[in-house]
Amino acid sequence: MSNTPSATIPRLLDEYERAIAHTATLWADLTPEEVAWRPHAESSAIGWHLGHQAAVAHFMIRNLTAAEPSLDPALDALMDGATPETDRGELPTPERLGAYRDGVADRVRFRIGNIANGDVGAPAQLDAIARTLLVAVVNHEYQHAQWIGEVRHRDLGRPPIAHPTSLLLTEIDGYCVLAG
Repeated sequence: MSNTPSATIPRLLDEYERAIAHTATLWADLTPEEVAWRPHAESSAIGWHLGHQAAVAHFMIRNLTAAEPSLDPALDALMDGATPETDRGELPTPERLGAYRDGVADRVRFRIGNIANGDVGAPAQLDAIARTLLVAVVNHEYQHAQWIGEVRHRDLGRPPIAHPTSLLLTEIDGYCVLAG
């Protein structure tokens, strides 16, 4: 018996691409003011959630698969879930957020690609880690995408955007979840 997801790395990478593409649709039509909007100081803006998704993905990749430096230490600190919500108000521009998200996605693809190709010291062990890690990263992406979608619709009056579909995705408590 194994707790490791049965889906292959290439299939899970496809799910990662689907998840980040879904998030991209959720903020593509928003103004910079909408990305930075917060209903009150004890909440997080859509922009914070966008940065947090990427910060967590890169933290997991760089700490569980290969020691590599942060892409942006200042953003990593701001986007950390341990940062109090009252300290999450000064967000970078949407352009910087987008570049950060793109940079993290490139690192995920690179590191997971190395593992999939066996270009690592312990390929079988890292394969198991990579598959489990990808499930966590994808589910975390969808967790915050759900919140972004709710805020853009309920608070900003934007049309709702349906969850993506695939054979590996299901819905639990209203959240899109990768079963793995």
